[in-house]
Amino acid sequence: MKAAHFAVALSLLSTSALADTLIDNVNGLQVDRAGQLQHFTGLVVGSDGKVVQLLGLGDARPKRVDFRVDGQGRALLPGLIDAHGHVGEYGLGTLQLDLTGTHSIAELQQRLAAFAATNAAPRWIVGNRWNQEDWSDKRFPTSADLDAIVKDRPVWLVRVDGHAAVGNSAALREAGVTPATKAPSGGQIIDGLFVDAARELVEAKIPATLPSQRDQGLANAQRLLLGYGLTAVADMGTSEVDWNTLRRAGDGGRLNVRVMSYAAGIDALLSIAGSKPTPWLYGDRLRMAGVKLYADGALGSRGAWLKAPYSDSPGSRGLQFMDDAKLKNLASRAAMDHFQVAVHAIGDAANAQVIGAYEELSQTYGTDRRWRIEHAQILDLADIGRLAKAGIIASMQPTHQTSDRTMAEARLGPQRLAGAYAWRSIAATGAHLAFGSDFPVESPNPFPGIAAAVSRQDPQGQPPGGWRPEERVTLAQALAGFTREAAYAGMAEDRLGSLDPGHWADFIVVDRDIAASSPTDIAATKVLETWIAGRKVYERSASLNR
Repeated sequence: MKAAHFAVALSLLSTSALADTLIDNVNGLQVDRAGQLQHFTGLVVGSDGKVVQLLGLGDARPKRVDFRVDGQGRALLPGLIDAHGHVGEYGLGTLQLDLTGTHSIAELQQRLAAFAATNAAPRWIVGNRWNQEDWSDKRFPTSADLDAIVKDRPVWLVRVDGHAAVGNSAALREAGVTPATKAPSGGQIIDGLFVDAARELVEAKIPATLPSQRDQGLANAQRLLLGYGLTAVADMGTSEVDWNTLRRAGDGGRLNVRVMSYAAGIDALLSIAGSKPTPWLYGDRLRMAGVKLYADGALGSRGAWLKAPYSDSPGSRGLQFMDDAKLKNLASRAAMDHFQVAVHAIGDAANAQVIGAYEELSQTYGTDRRWRIEHAQILDLADIGRLAKAGIIASMQPTHQTSDRTMAEARLGPQRLAGAYAWRSIAATGAHLAFGSDFPVESPNPFPGIAAAVSRQDPQGQPPGGWRPEERVTLAQALAGFTREAAYAGMAEDRLGSLDPGHWADFIVVDRDIAASSPTDIAATKVLETWIAGRKVYERSASLNR
C-alpha cells in the first residue's frame, strides 16, 4: 500500500464507528516506563479508541481485526504534550496584531500602521509578541512611539513574555492613568510601559472579547496545535471565560486537543471547580486539576526576582509578587481540597521562596502532591537538590534557553549562569522534568524544543557546541519531557503520554525518524497526521510538504 493509500485507509476509520484496528509496518518510537527509548512496528487500537497492544518486529499479529493498515514504514510517535501553554491567549492572538519577528521599533510602527489601516474594528488595537531583545538598541517602546502612528484609537501591545505591555496616550486616557498614577505592588510603570501587576490598570478597561471571537480563537488554536503534533496541553492560567469557551467547544463536539486546566488564581479555581478537581470531561478532553500562582515576573522585562541585583541594572532585583505567608496560605487553600499547585517562578529568589513553601506544605500534605514550579529558569545551585526531596516537578521550556541565552548573560552575569536552564542538573537529582513551550511566548512547535533539549542550540545550530552544553539531556529524556513526564505533571499518566495498553490511541505520523536525526533535523520535523482516540483530526496539506 502506498503512503497515499495509507492516508485514505486511515481516513475511512476516522469517518466511521471505530472497530479493532491493526496499524502495522510503522517505525514507532516512544519512551518506556523505565525511561528508555522503545521501538515498535505495530499498534492495535480497540473500538473504544484506546491501545490494545503495542507490537514489536517479531511479535505475532492478531488474526482477527476489523481493519488492517500498512503504514509503509513511516515514523510514528505518541501524541506530544505541552506541559505549559496558554490556550485562550494563543487563540486570541491569532485575531490580533502579530508583532512576531519585528527587528526594530520602526518595524513595529510599520505593522501597527498597516493593521490600523485595514482593521477599523474593534476600536481598541491589541497586539502581542514584540521583543526588544531582538532590536539593535534593545530599547523598550514608549507611548510616544505609538502616538506617532495612532493617536485616535487606544493601542495596547503586549511583550512576548506576557509580563509587560505598552499603551499609547489614548489607551492611558481611557484607563484613567496619568503621570501621577502609582504602580501597584508587584508592578512598574515607565514611559507608557506597564510591567506585571501594573498591566491591570489598563487591561481592565479594554472591552471584553465577544464569545464568538473566543470560539474562533480556540478553533484557530486547536488547528495550529494539532498541526504541531500536540494532542494535549496544560493550560496555565485558565480564566472563567476561558473555561466557558472550552466547555462550549466540548458541548459542541469541537474540542479535540486534550486540556489539563490550571485556574488563574484561587478565586477562578473555586468558581469553576468548587471543592475538588473536576472529573475528566468529553472523553478525557478537559479537566481542571489545579491552580496557577505567580511568585515573580519575567527575566526579559527585569521582573524576575533575583537574590542579587541584575548585572545590567544594579539598582533592581526584580519583583516579588507575594510574601512567604501569602504564598503558603494560597497554596494551602488549594491543596486542602486536593487541587494541584503550580507556581510561576523564574528568578533564583522566587524559586527559593517557592521551594521553601512546598517543603513546608509537604509536611502537612505529603510529597506526592506533585507540586509544580513553572519555568524554574534561574536556580541557585544550592537549591537544585531540594526539588526531588519535596516531590517538586520542574516544568520547563527548552526553547526559552535558546531564545534567552544572550539576554540571560546580560541580566545575570557569569556567576549565576550555572543554575540557568539547568535541565540535566535537575534531572540528575531525581526530580521530574516536564517540558513545554509557554506558547504564545514561544512557538508551540515541540520539535525545536526536543532539539534544544538535546543540543542547547537553536534550530540554526547556534551557538556551535551548544550553550552550556553540560546541561543537555538525552533524546529519551527530551521525548519523555513532552510525553510521559508532561502527562505525569498533569496527573494524567494513567491515560496519556504513551501508547501503552489502556492509554488513549493519541499518536502522530511525522516525516522523519527523530532517533536517527541530528538536532537540526529534529527541529525541522513536520507532522503529517495527528490522531486522537484513534481518529484522525489533522492531515498536513500536500502543498505544505514542498
